[in-house]
Amino acid sequence: MRVRMGWLVKWVAVAVILATLPGCYVMQAAHGEMHVLSARKPIDKVVADPKAPPTLKYTLTEVKAAREFASLELKLPDNKSYRSYADLKRPYVVWNVVAAPEFSVHPKRWCFPFVGCVAYKGYFSEKKAKSFAAQLSKQGFDVTLDGVPAYSTLGKFADPVLSTMLPYGSEELAAIIFHELAHQLLYVKNDTEFNEAFATTVENAGLERWLKANGHPDRFQRYRKDSAREKEFVELFAHTRAQLAKLYASGATPAQMRAGKTAAFAMLASEIRSLEQRYGLHATGYDRWISEGLNNARLASQANYYDCVPGFERLLADQGNDLPRFYEAARTMAKLPKPERHARLCRTTPPAETTGSK
Repeated sequence: MRVRMGWLVKWVAVAVILATLPGCYVMQAAHGEMHVLSARKPIDKVVADPKAPPTLKYTLTEVKAAREFASLELKLPDNKSYRSYADLKRPYVVWNVVAAPEFSVHPKRWCFPFVGCVAYKGYFSEKKAKSFAAQLSKQGFDVTLDGVPAYSTLGKFADPVLSTMLPYGSEELAAIIFHELAHQLLYVKNDTEFNEAFATTVENAGLERWLKANGHPDRFQRYRKDSAREKEFVELFAHTRAQLAKLYASGATPAQMRAGKTAAFAMLASEIRSLEQRYGLHATGYDRWISEGLNNARLASQANYYDCVPGFERLLADQGNDLPRFYEAARTMAKLPKPERHARLCRTTPPAETTGSK
């Protein structure tokens, strides 16, 4: 048995418009984006290449079908994105840094023109990402650093399917494509939680329909079981986040908060292990998280993708599970002030923006 791995990586499927970022940060971003774009080859040409590995041809054939399904059945953007392939010859395309204050479950945010404020900062160089993460740690922040298999330029460029996306399997590959195309459909400045939860809801609904449509009853049933287990892990993180938010707002002394924080994360690690044992799961991806040390940044990064998902799922159900109607309802919700839409959709309301340098 295996836990569905997609949710462990989907939160790092970043949505950025790299060409708009200011300062020296733009230099590495622009260089990295140009490398990705220059490596693109049309999927049809890769599949027709006699030298291409059979496994790659098979995977890209499935990708092509999923991409058509995304536009025809899920009504996601019909453009040139994910109709080409780029072999990056490295394990990840971007390394993402998320930070949160020592006594806060809310992430630090970085603000840029056009894109707005986002709760992460991505680097095409692992070395530069590690250096930046180290700087934040020295400043007293809780920090996470994770490799990113995919990202979206929100339709500004024709994003390719990346070699870094392939190790997660055909189901997760389809899910990532649905997720990233959803970002192209709707993106709200300054609201990472709204954007990622919307895309995650589209991803989940899309993958379920994709598996049904392709006549894979075994894969569909496995997906449903994995999704149910996934929600249990999500609830563990959400419960710990709520517990710590209450502690940090309690007026306790720093020493008391540090003790409570340590106990809460020890309990979370124990609960994760217990849930893994209950389902007989192995190599779920939590080993690294626990060994590196669970912290506020890990809670914040996970919440970016799941804090508002239950609200979006209700919104989808209210629209009779009709995706085009759901998209319109989400667009209407996006027009509301951020505190109001979060109050309607999310577990927690957003704090005042805690931004960082560009």
